[in-house]
Amino acid sequence: MRVAIVHDWLVVSGGAEKVTRELVRTFPDADVFALVDHLNPEDRSFVLGGRHTRTTFIQHLPFSRTHHRWYLPLFPRAIEGLDLSAYDLVISSSYAVAKGVRKRPGARHVCYIHTPMRYAWVDPEGYLADHGMHGVQAHIVRHFLRRLRNWDLRSNAGVDRFIANSAHVAGRVRRFYDRDADMLLPPVDDAIFFPAPTPRTHFLAAARLVPYKRMDKIMAAFRSLPAERLIICGDGPELDRLRKDAPVNVELPGHVDGHRLVELMRGAHALICAAHEDLGLTPMEAQACGTPVIALRAGGYLETVVDHESGLFFARAEAAEIQAAVQRFRSQGVRRDAAALHAGIQSFTATRFRERLLELALAPASSPA
Repeated sequence: MRVAIVHDWLVVSGGAEKVTRELVRTFPDADVFALVDHLNPEDRSFVLGGRHTRTTFIQHLPFSRTHHRWYLPLFPRAIEGLDLSAYDLVISSSYAVAKGVRKRPGARHVCYIHTPMRYAWVDPEGYLADHGMHGVQAHIVRHFLRRLRNWDLRSNAGVDRFIANSAHVAGRVRRFYDRDADMLLPPVDDAIFFPAPTPRTHFLAAARLVPYKRMDKIMAAFRSLPAERLIICGDGPELDRLRKDAPVNVELPGHVDGHRLVELMRGAHALICAAHEDLGLTPMEAQACGTPVIALRAGGYLETVVDHESGLFFARAEAAEIQAAVQRFRSQGVRRDAAALHAGIQSFTATRFRERLLELALAPASSPA
């Protein structure tokens, strides 16, 4: 059986890439495809075991390394142009267009879906606002997003089984696609994420620095908490703006490697998450390191954080709400210690993920394509 693994784009290593890493480890002889592949050597070694992928024509367009999203209107054509005619099993890791690949007749396509496209289905108006689009520009983008949704619906015909990364996303698959999805939470590599005796000196936020992550709101909360130290890890288009506006108690080191991120997790009083996430793998990894989570009471966090047990929730992604949650955490803490936090994540190890993925990938289709 020849297997193809399809990822949307490989530019940095984040939560979706950690899932693709486990797909590659489950099917080590598979070929890997993506719209573009610009991973640095460290991330390439971690995600793909050093291998290179087969890419689309977008790989060779100007600025595809730094601004591949400029080519969003070309993504459907590019992903459909990948030649998968030699493969018996196609597994896509999709949060955009990877699920739109074309398989040969008789082949099987299993889609591990991180979410239906957020900007097309979940919050298109928020996407426009976050990127400063209004007037004629917003009108044009809305028209394109309607076309993109229509294409996205048509592409579902080629998917034999959906596996959602959370019950939250499985609900979206049902609501937007009228399809059922199995549920399999993403993997936490317990060979990497585990507690260690480390002084706790700071609070931590870690994500790609894009508007919807609401790092500006977290930073604003700590402006009013001068006695507390916050480290915001990650790279992205918001980095320069955030650095210019950062108070003295907030550090923005940019991208940090995996080993340093684990050290920062172990040394944090708590991880803070303010985005409305589809799931959120980082809070699971923090708990595996023995670190509690302060999170927005929404989305996938409701499946991985237990209020007052493994973390605390706040109601809205606003500075005052985050500030109050940090103060509440400092006065009350949470019930689980580091060992109990780590134990609570053991059902989601990478080994168990691969075992369940293999079962679902080879089982009969959950819904006929």
